[in-house]
Amino acid sequence: MLILLNKPYGVLCQFSDADGRPTLAHYVRQKDVYPAGRLDHDSEGLLLLTDDGRLAHKLTDPRHKEPKTYLVQVDGQITDEAIDTLRRGVQLNDGPTLPAQAEHAIEPEWLWPRDPPVRFRKLIPTSWLRITLREGRNRQVRRMTASVGFPTLRLIRERIGPYALDGLAPGDVRVVG
Repeated sequence: MLILLNKPYGVLCQFSDADGRPTLAHYVRQKDVYPAGRLDHDSEGLLLLTDDGRLAHKLTDPRHKEPKTYLVQVDGQITDEAIDTLRRGVQLNDGPTLPAQAEHAIEPEWLWPRDPPVRFRKLIPTSWLRITLREGRNRQVRRMTASVGFPTLRLIRERIGPYALDGLAPGDVRVVG
């Protein structure tokens, strides 16, 4: 079984929490499925869950380099130079990243409002980019954008390999296999 979930902001990628915070159990009713990868509680978008260990391994093992695409809102007007640096790969405290696909983007019409909203500062613009990675380190996109001078404000995973949000609303699930 393979389940696509559009994980809302503030939801933990686990099925229980001693502190009572929102978890996957609030959205996924199927039993014996587990997340294939993670999204931080402050990130949104596509999360895959499966009961198939081999599929989970294929989707998450760095040796398979399954591409993951993110829509990213950053603080400031991102420059072509910063995008070029992301494309070449950046040096993080745990070593260099692989080159990423990175491009300017616009806020899509299909994007839902976030609760709570991203902070708004009248004198500092925000901008959007799309980044595709073939590795998955802890908070990697956030660390990469910060390293080029544009901290991430909102992070939405749009795609993992052949699987995409494709109109899935926050909190909704779609069983695909």
